Amino acid sequence: MIYITQLIYILDGQEETFNEFEAVAIPLIAKYNGRLLFRNRPAASTMIEQTIETPYEIHLVEFDGEEDLDAFFKDEERKKYVHLKEQSIRSVWLLKGVKL
Repeated sequence: MIYITQLIYILDGQEETFNEFEAVAIPLIAKYNGRLLFRNRPAASTMIEQTIETPYEIHLVEFDGEEDLDAFFKDEERKKYVHLKEQSIRSVWLLKGVKL
C-alpha cells in the first residue's frame, strides 16, 4: 500500500472550479485500486497548533501500489479536466508514505 496526503491551497474565489475538478477526479481513484480515506476542510477553530497556513482541504488516499497511483495521474478522463485544477489550485503539498 502507498498513502498520499495532500494539503491543498486554492485561489480565492475558485472553490466551485476546484469542486468541478474533484467531482471528476475523486470517483476515478477506485478505478486504479485506490480509496479516498478522508477529505477534510479544516477550520482555524479546530487547529491546536500550526506554523503553516491552513489548507483549504486535506486528502488522505491509499493505492495498492505505486503503479496504480501512476496510472491514476495518467488517466485520460482526468487529464481532460486538469485545466480546472490548474485554474483553481494555488499550491499542493503532496506527501507519499507507507503505513507503519
